Amino acid sequence: MKQQLERKLKNRHIQLIAIGGAIGTGLFLGSGKAIHLAGPSILFAYLIIGVALFFVMRSLGELLLSNTGYASFTDFTVEYIGPWAGFVTGWTYWFCWIMTAMADITAVGKYMQFWFNIPQWIPAFLCLIVLTILNLLTVKMFGEVEFWFAIIKVITIIALIILGLVMIVVGFKTDTGHASIQNLWSYGGLFPHGINGFFLGFQMAVFSFVGIELVGVTAAETADPEKNLPRAINSLPVRVLLFYIGALFVILCIIPWTQLSADNSPFVKVFTLVGIPAAAGIINFVVLTSAASACNSGLFSTSRMLYSLGREGNAPKSFSILGRSSVPSTALISSTLALSVGVVLNYFLPDFVFTLVTSISAICFIWVWGIILVSHIIYLKKRPKLAAASKFKAPLAPFINWVVLVFFAFLLVLIGLAADTRVALFVTPVWFLILVSAYLMRRKK
Repeated sequence: MKQQLERKLKNRHIQLIAIGGAIGTGLFLGSGKAIHLAGPSILFAYLIIGVALFFVMRSLGELLLSNTGYASFTDFTVEYIGPWAGFVTGWTYWFCWIMTAMADITAVGKYMQFWFNIPQWIPAFLCLIVLTILNLLTVKMFGEVEFWFAIIKVITIIALIILGLVMIVVGFKTDTGHASIQNLWSYGGLFPHGINGFFLGFQMAVFSFVGIELVGVTAAETADPEKNLPRAINSLPVRVLLFYIGALFVILCIIPWTQLSADNSPFVKVFTLVGIPAAAGIINFVVLTSAASACNSGLFSTSRMLYSLGREGNAPKSFSILGRSSVPSTALISSTLALSVGVVLNYFLPDFVFTLVTSISAICFIWVWGIILVSHIIYLKKRPKLAAASKFKAPLAPFINWVVLVFFAFLLVLIGLAADTRVALFVTPVWFLILVSAYLMRRKK
């Protein structure tokens, strides 16, 4: 009997996984650096990237629903582009999440130091062990953990927006003046650092969105995918507007962008201003759960990707074996072992490594998003009847696919402009060379 992943993820799990995937450490912490680089124009950067990724997600949704036998996006990549693309994309997606999760477990370690004076690798290690055990139990357990992690993030952001709007309406007095919409343009205009600063802000904004495609990895374990996947994907624009632009708009109206630090969370700053004594602790807890949630997503997606790769013969067959609870346990433990390198790196190497790790992750995610768009273009050309019968057609395709692909190429150029992210642009091709070599050697056997 052929083993299959179980469809245990309900609509509420899928909706919150989609939200949780889109809200991570990038928004809570990274937005400080993004604002520092771009000023208020960062709002436009988030909006532009959000629109581009909506079209990626619609392409992903149409492809997944064209064949409910697809376990994840590597399946349709193999079918429409070729086995080499499935091999490279599958392993790259695994690598993306390993990199991102390494940064996240480090973040967990750092946030725990707020309360306890312990080396940061200890909480990082414990977090990894606990999340691995929870993921080994059942897929429903992953959905449940992610559901509650996401709820905490959503409540925090909604509380910030409501609180912020009240402060703006009453003209709340702060150390730097009053909360007002005028703060958006009163300190050097909307583009204080000109077009250069605006473009530099894109790098951090892209990292804030990594994981948005996680819905595509949950496809094989989603109950009633025809109903639940479109619902999760279509709510994306509202989420982007509310959680990213809404939250940052409120922050920039309350505190002039010049007063925000690149290294600290602007969220903490706002809650502290209101005079809530426990604000720093509350937000620290939220950012801690946010990092743990991102790591949880990382373990889930990497284990499912190894499962798909194993099933296709692109990785050891043992990765495609499911445990008693229909979880790919060998694949999950292998991902945990790879992630534990992050604990070791964290122990020996300084913090700059993690700027590199997140930049590499962003570049690899751009590759994955690009592959989804290319697969969709080929699907429309190769399968016109199937595309015509689709109940979830991607809008403006294939024209918009080409527009977004050009935009992604532009993003890679921007990553090459800043000194701290430029290194990643030289390191990442090494990963692709290793994969291409591995694929060619495999074919010779």
